[in-house]
Amino acid sequence: MKKYLGLLVTALLITFLAACGSSEKEDGNGSDDSKTITIGAAVIPHSEVLEKAKPILEEKGIELVIEEYDDYILPNRDLEEDRLDANYFQHTPYLEGQIEEFGYDFVSLGGIHIEPIGIYSKSVSSVEEIPEGTVVIMSSSEADRGRILSLLARDGVITLKEGTDNLTADFDDIAENPLNLEFDDSIEPALLPEYYNREEDALVAINTNYAIEAGLLPTEDALLLEGSESPYANLIVTKSENKDNEALQTLVEVLRSEEIQTFMKEEYNGAIVPVSE
Repeated sequence: MKKYLGLLVTALLITFLAACGSSEKEDGNGSDDSKTITIGAAVIPHSEVLEKAKPILEEKGIELVIEEYDDYILPNRDLEEDRLDANYFQHTPYLEGQIEEFGYDFVSLGGIHIEPIGIYSKSVSSVEEIPEGTVVIMSSSEADRGRILSLLARDGVITLKEGTDNLTADFDDIAENPLNLEFDDSIEPALLPEYYNREEDALVAINTNYAIEAGLLPTEDALLLEGSESPYANLIVTKSENKDNEALQTLVEVLRSEEIQTFMKEEYNGAIVPVSE
């Protein structure tokens, strides 16, 4: 009899522990009760900013797990498949394009910083020196096309048709191209610094995170650089079902705090611009 009672107690104990383990796993996957959040982020500067926020979040009882990515595709796929609670790498035009293409049910919890895109060249030191027929090497991401063309138009290198929306500008919107610039938009964003070092006579548009990673200082090395008025703030993005998650809301508050904003300004010498809305 004692043997059977012992087996019964053991079975009940195993069932109880399994149930607790299942509950804890569910809570860790983005529910409002979760105190552990997993964020997918680009390596520089996103993951570095998150590392700075880690101890502040710990004081608030939130454990931050950072998953680093070196591309712009997997962070959204992994968010969709619940490997992440949120991600931090993309701006609004890119997010909207991903939602349209893949049907993601994602929302932004707010912008954290702007990474002004820059145009770099090994051989050209001013706009006035750009030779006729120069190739502009740029990202294969359609979301970057408008901002690069708008940057060239801002400094008079090209002109865009009247009424063109800078966010969605495309090659067909070019009204005048007096230098007969050629455009190569086939390059993966992470490879752009390599092209900058290899194609000395070209103009290369590089996303600031990759520029910093390659040792470039946008405020000094860029031939053309977006200003703080850029609408391309990098966002904290999550699934719509998690938009009210308290831990994620606290993350956004911390990233917008004076301490983190000061860190971004000082650490990156003005290469990234903090935002608070």
